Amino acid sequence: MTEPVKGPASYFPSIEKKYGRPVGEWLDLVRASPLTKHMEIVAWLKSEHGLGHGHANALVAYVRAEGA
Repeated sequence: MTEPVKGPASYFPSIEKKYGRPVGEWLDLVRASPLTKHMEIVAWLKSEHGLGHGHANALVAYVRAEGA
């Protein structure tokens, strides 16, 4: 039996459904951002791309965890 996805990745299906873009594109956007602070990137995704706070936060958290 497959374990359910936990953490930031659990938001990915709803992000794709709500915003109509593959999650890989969102992750690439976050990776390419010149901003460095977590909440700066979250605010940028919300203001420039119309994401909700939880979705933006999940994307940033996921990318930042990659580098940990």
